[in-house]
Amino acid sequence: MNRVIEAKANDDLTLDLRFSDGTLRRFDTKPYLEMGVFTELKDVNYFKNVTVAYGTVQWPNEQAFAPEPLYIESELMN
Repeated sequence: MNRVIEAKANDDLTLDLRFSDGTLRRFDTKPYLEMGVFTELKDVNYFKNVTVAYGTVQWPNEQAFAPEPLYIESELMN
């Protein structure tokens, strides 16, 4: 399983993610932003508080995505 080792939040609510296999990928969170706990991520200032933890990304109120969809649903950038 590829794990997230670096994350950068973008103003368009996408994440630039570096994975343990060395790839850089872009994940679009917008399809998830109407679902439960993820609605808070629509606030770009809050969204920018993303951190890497346990091989994935999370935010202060513990929203998180599993690393598998982050990898599978993202677009390769390099």
